Amino acid sequence: MYTCGIDIGSVSTEALILDIDDKKNYKILSYTVNKTGSDSKTAAEDTFNIALQKAKLNKNEINSIVATGYGRVNVAFAKKNITEITCHASGVTLLFPDVITIIDIGGQDSKVIKIDKVSKKPIDFLMNDKCAAGTGRFLEVMAKTLEIDLENFGEIFLNTKNKVDITSTCTVFAESEIVSLIGHGVAKEKIIKGLIYSIADRIISMVSRVGLEAPVCLTGGVAKNSGISNAIEEKLGVKLKIPFEPQITGALGAAYLASNY
Repeated sequence: MYTCGIDIGSVSTEALILDIDDKKNYKILSYTVNKTGSDSKTAAEDTFNIALQKAKLNKNEINSIVATGYGRVNVAFAKKNITEITCHASGVTLLFPDVITIIDIGGQDSKVIKIDKVSKKPIDFLMNDKCAAGTGRFLEVMAKTLEIDLENFGEIFLNTKNKVDITSTCTVFAESEIVSLIGHGVAKEKIIKGLIYSIADRIISMVSRVGLEAPVCLTGGVAKNSGISNAIEEKLGVKLKIPFEPQITGALGAAYLASNY
């Protein structure tokens, strides 16, 4: 059977199509990552259609669709909507069956999920969706303030020895702090290293509240930033597992769960 998972986040929308047999073996036929924009309903429809085109299927061939993410209720053509916590847990355990702790850093929120070793279902989680600090949006604002391409942050972090501490935990105040540091002649490379460590510290605080247990997987768009992943690994003292495409784990889990409906 063909199933589809659609994950509607505040910044991006992902759609993924699976071919699943009776024994629950699966094959990814296609996936796509699209901007959500101001209309999550339209984003869901457009992203679904792109995934269909990539899979060379039409919508009538899809047996079941599950929607997840903050905009999941806006996907009228889905058979069911399921929380992102459940879908992320499902998607990650498909890729890494031994993972116990999931760190997901998205565009405007971050979450830590603890997985049961036996059932592979989430047993605890912590989500920060009230503040953009430490998320992809936070990094975008800081990159604009520093006038440095965000894609260069990882390389700068790895090649810079010293850092300057960023004490503000609010995006607005952190931006003002950076402007002040630049005005005092502090090297931008040191500021970037400090920024990345400040994000890692926020994530480590969340992990400690849920309880660290390896293996640990890092997902979400921010997982593509090598500086962030290296800083978290250093702080946690563990090697992170990172999916081949960190943004699609929610959609993958949704598509797999769709085979039950």
